[in-house]
Amino acid sequence: MSSGFMALAARDFRLAWRRPVDIWLPVVFFGVAASLFPLGVGPELQTLRQIGGGVVWVCALLSTMLALNTLYVSDYSDGSLDQMLLSGHSMVMLAAAKALVHWLLTGLPLVVVGPLLGLLFDMSSTAIVTLTLTLLLGTPVLSLLGSVGAALTLGLRSGGALILLIVLPLCIPVLIFGAGAVSSVEIGVFPSGHLSVLGALLLLTLVGAPPAAAAALRISVA
Repeated sequence: MSSGFMALAARDFRLAWRRPVDIWLPVVFFGVAASLFPLGVGPELQTLRQIGGGVVWVCALLSTMLALNTLYVSDYSDGSLDQMLLSGHSMVMLAAAKALVHWLLTGLPLVVVGPLLGLLFDMSSTAIVTLTLTLLLGTPVLSLLGSVGAALTLGLRSGGALILLIVLPLCIPVLIFGAGAVSSVEIGVFPSGHLSVLGALLLLTLVGAPPAAAAALRISVA
């Protein structure tokens, strides 16, 4: 099972690298969208520090949503998904591999770019470390929840819009506690509670999201 998981992940990773635009688009959107806020809000550093965590997390959430629509579409269009269903391989393994590749190509770059945006908002070093940690805990949750939404809307018209309607409400707790952890540091409060909740959400989605996505795939393909 582990060899099949790694083979599926490696296959999707190779296929994704053949479409570099899909890889760079979320990262570019993340950086550009977050950079626009200081221009609109103004150069007041105290204001930028207060809104920085929330702005970065909102941009990270929207950037993650950009690549969800294509998560299963190519395999569905060329018949690969049907072959995977008939092969007897675990659909839970397939969904987990898809979510892992999505996070490696979309979420992990956001974790790397996040500290640079923290400097843009004049955050303290402790706040930047906290921001990076929240992104590291929270972005996998976004990818896992997004895989469920992508599976539910597979083959439907306007699937991209439907994914947003399904996934965004589920991601609100991640947004609240991710931004709240950074805000807590800025006011001198240790963010252990926020980080604990993010960790709990990660464990919950790791256990529950792949089986839910697998069940949705069976319904969508049937």
